[in-house]
Amino acid sequence: MNHAPFTVIIPARFASSRLPGKPLLDIAGKPMIQHVYQQACLSAATEVIIATDHAAIFQAAEDFGAKVVMTSESHESGTDRLQEVVATLQLADDAVVVNVQGDEPLVPPSVINQTAALLTQTDASSQSMATLFEFCESSEQVFDPNVVKVVTTEPKLSDDMTLSQALYFSRAPMPWHRDSFEPATLAASLPSDIRYKRHLGIYAYRVGLLHRFVSWPVAALEQVEKLEQLRVLANGEAINIALACESLPPGVDTQADLDKVRALFAKPA
Repeated sequence: MNHAPFTVIIPARFASSRLPGKPLLDIAGKPMIQHVYQQACLSAATEVIIATDHAAIFQAAEDFGAKVVMTSESHESGTDRLQEVVATLQLADDAVVVNVQGDEPLVPPSVINQTAALLTQTDASSQSMATLFEFCESSEQVFDPNVVKVVTTEPKLSDDMTLSQALYFSRAPMPWHRDSFEPATLAASLPSDIRYKRHLGIYAYRVGLLHRFVSWPVAALEQVEKLEQLRVLANGEAINIALACESLPPGVDTQADLDKVRALFAKPA
């Protein structure tokens, strides 16, 4: 596939309530942020940039040869940090950037390419944001508030690509299955007549959307659910979404996550 130009930006914040200094934690002899950067460089991105708020991460990124931009410590979200970077670099409003989380050292390059293509390779030129989902595999996932669910429109074919529009994101089980989700059966198997969609935290944006995003006040739904993508929907913007072409391995949020990833890197090739 020929890929239209896009840029990857990797926000790498030093502060973390569960794993302070997370981007610098060692995995197989390299800081975690270097693994993320190397995976992003395997994608079709024309440029990969690390955006950080801390001098130690900035220095580490420079040491392994990455382009890095220092950003404010006061940003409340990764989207705000991205907007500062695109403003600093003076990227055009129609340029596409992909936000790859700085704690996903196993992110597949194909998933990065797919997310970008949902904006660059479709005929929906009016769309300014895109993301991915995969299907929930258990009722535990459906009822876990840390697993964000998404409801979408019916999929359609657009320029040989199947995509939908996101209707709503929630930490709650959504949609609520009236006939199956009785209090006594919350731990039962999933209903067979619907597949629940788990939102994946990778996004593509047109730069103009990022500038609009930071001008909007925090939306009521965003405040309640603590999901910043709801600010986009609340302001009438559409979000392209599709089934991920490849499973996205879990990121590193806890020490247990870090131990699992270290074990994977330690396995013989």
